This record gives sequence, C-alpha cells and structure tokens, in this order.
Amino acid sequence: MAEIYRIFGSEMSPYSVKVRSWFRFKGVPHVWLLRNGATRAEYEQHAKIPIVPLVVTPEGQALQDSTPLLEKLEGVFPEPSVHPDGPTERFLSCLLEEFGDEWGNKWMFHYRWARPVDQESAAGRIARGMAPMAEEAAFAATAAQVRARMVDRVWFVGSNAGTAPLIEASFLAAIGQLDLHFDRHRYLFGDRPAFGDFGLWGQLYCAWTDPTAGALIEARAPQLLAWIQRMLWPRVEGGWASWAELAPTLGPVLTGQVGARFMPWTVANAAAIAAGVESFSVELDGAQWTQKPQKYHARSLAALREKYAAVSDRAPLDAILAQTGCLDALRA
Repeated sequence: MAEIYRIFGSEMSPYSVKVRSWFRFKGVPHVWLLRNGATRAEYEQHAKIPIVPLVVTPEGQALQDSTPLLEKLEGVFPEPSVHPDGPTERFLSCLLEEFGDEWGNKWMFHYRWARPVDQESAAGRIARGMAPMAEEAAFAATAAQVRARMVDRVWFVGSNAGTAPLIEASFLAAIGQLDLHFDRHRYLFGDRPAFGDFGLWGQLYCAWTDPTAGALIEARAPQLLAWIQRMLWPRVEGGWASWAELAPTLGPVLTGQVGARFMPWTVANAAAIAAGVESFSVELDGAQWTQKPQKYHARSLAALREKYAAVSDRAPLDAILAQTGCLDALRA
C-alpha cells in the first residue's frame, strides 16, 4: 500500500493550495484535510505553529512553511522536476516563487478584505469551512467574527489607505503582463510547471475565487485564467523554454513587478527590521509606501540571497537581473 502524506489546509489559503498543487503534479499519494473542528486534535498534535498548510509525512514528521517544505520534498520526489535545467532560469523561477509568496500575497489579501462584497464572501466561506453543519445563527456569528478579525489585519501585508492604489495598480498591471505571457507559454518557464508557478499561482488562484479580483481576472486576462485553472492539476506538456524565448513576455513581469516594486520594498523592509523600527517608508511607482515591517520576510530574503550566491556562473543571470532592476537587492 502506498504511503500517504496528510495535508492540513484550507481552500482559502494560497500557501495550502500551492502545496496541494505540487503534490498533484508529482503524483504523490496524499489526503487533503480541512483544518476545522473535525481535524483539530490531529492538527494540534503535529503543528509547531498555528498556520496552514501542515504536511504530516508517512513517518509522522510535521512540515510547515510552504517554500522550505516543498524544497525538502523536492529532494524526496525529484521527478518530474519543478526546476528548469539552466541555472539562470532556475534562479529566476525561485525569484518568482518568492515574489508570488510575498508580493502576490499583498494583491490577494488586499482585494479579499478591502471591500464589503469581498469581506462578506471570504468571511462566509471561512466560517462555513470551520463548521460545515453549523446552524444559520451560529454561522452568521462566526462569519462576523472572522470578518472583523481579518479586516483589522490588512496592515500585516501593508494594505492601508495610502498603499491601496499602489497594490491595485500593481495587480492590474501584473494580470495584463501575465496574460500576454500565457498566450505564448503554458507555464512561466515553458510547457511544464516550475517552482515559480506554484508560488505565484497560489495567490492568483485565491484572488480569482474572490468577487472583485476574480471579476477583474475574468474580464481582462483570459489566458491567465486558463493558467489558473490549468495549475489546479498541473502536468508536463512539453519542455523548458530558454530565456531568449521567455524574455519578450516574462521580462516585463520581472522589470515592472519584481524589480520596480518588490525589490525596493523587500530591501526597505529588511532594513526596518534590522533597525528595530515600528514602521518604514519607501518610494514605489513615484508614491510613498508606508507600513509596519513584515518580520518573516527578512528571513526569506536572506534565503533568496543565499540561492543567488550559490549560482556557479552568474554572468548571464546578472545581465538579466541588472536589466530588470533586481540585481542590487540580491548582492546586498
């Protein structure tokens, strides 16, 4: 009998569905378990921190934090690989995975909790997942509690009255850029999913399930929507593409999103944490972005810099990173 992995997660969690998509791609036997009252005892037995996803291996080992979790399991299940063959494309894939996890999460979280229609939709779905059989009065009370708690937490990703226009402008630009890319390629790095696909997809899939962001994707980005649906059950449909083939459509994403927005933000965030300040400001798109520092991200930036330093021949990669505005932040 095949050994089964147990994934505790939520359909509303971009990091949970990211991990589930990877398991589906690899064909690794697993069971998907919603974290709710019915699974609480087993979840709490294994979870070290109260987040999803939680993956419990057949040996009983608990894994959390989606990026290192998948990196560890990629070593256990290396085929079919999610890493492009070339070192340049491989690093760029890791860069986009990090971008998806950290900057793409700003898109998703902001749109989910910024407007009443999205707040009601998300809070209701979360409440129903927590207690599927709850009576209407109990359901309504739980949904109201969820809504109040989550709306009050948008500051965590930097969403506020001052940054909202920047977040939404970034999202609208990104879905247009990605739509052009997926008109030419099935996945980010060719005709098979890469590590970057999973990180970016988790955020955009969850955004698509919400009313406002979902309507924008469906109205403006049909090829992006096809990729979102394709990544529910990703598969190898061909080979990796070279950077020369990818550059016309993936280059604008790296330049306009990663280099122009994400990299200045992440450097400023890390500096704020190092300085121990309560908030920081950085100029993005000619406007001032101000928020409280995100502590976890300083660690993930350090991990990304380690991956960059480990690339053996960086000359071709550095040329792309310099052209797209990403290089200085990685060399710091």
